Amino acid sequence: MPLELQSVTFESAEPERDAEFWAAVLGRSPQSDAGGILLAGAEGQLGLRFAHGAAHASDMNRLHLHLTEGVRTQRETIATCLALGARLRGNGHYPENDCAYLADVVGDEFCAIEDGNTYLAGCGTLGEVTIDGSREVGIFWSEALGWPLVWEVGDERVIQSPVGGTKVAWGGESVAAGPEKGRQYFVVTVPVDEFDDEVERLTALGASSPVSDGSGETTLRDPDGIAF
Repeated sequence: MPLELQSVTFESAEPERDAEFWAAVLGRSPQSDAGGILLAGAEGQLGLRFAHGAAHASDMNRLHLHLTEGVRTQRETIATCLALGARLRGNGHYPENDCAYLADVVGDEFCAIEDGNTYLAGCGTLGEVTIDGSREVGIFWSEALGWPLVWEVGDERVIQSPVGGTKVAWGGESVAAGPEKGRQYFVVTVPVDEFDDEVERLTALGASSPVSDGSGETTLRDPDGIAF
């Protein structure tokens, strides 16, 4: 399938600072491109991109990252993140054998998952991207990317690349989509000679409102109305 989920973009007033933080946490090399600063993924690990845009609002993000046991234990991950400028959320404590809730250098929420978590075993340091959204969106992205559904419990749907790596999860109610793209969104890529066919295929699967900016980029909206 030609469509590739290249990255999740995070917009903020300080993308350079945010990219520097996550590059150090994930051990990746930043690459500047037309869309911002890319931390490319490999071996199933999802890429992250940081771009100029709105700062974190008072409400929690609809999307956040889960860091899992890999090159570091949970305690080592937390210590590394705090040393790089992150902070523990809430009262600053986390129960033994439970996840820890943190915020990065621009305030975006993320979690450090407890050691020995079997659900995310083998997923790599960036174990999961978890998103507020309907089950229909999880099904849409499974079909769009050709990634199997690997978890279906209640209203939660989780997909993962056939090669493994980062899981992407949706759960809860569909979220209210604003008129703008938002400060967190997927970037998918496709070969130029298959671009129009893929836009048509995504629309047939349930995407809507394709808008081209004339530069080779088209913005669409998923079944919940979230732009990508």
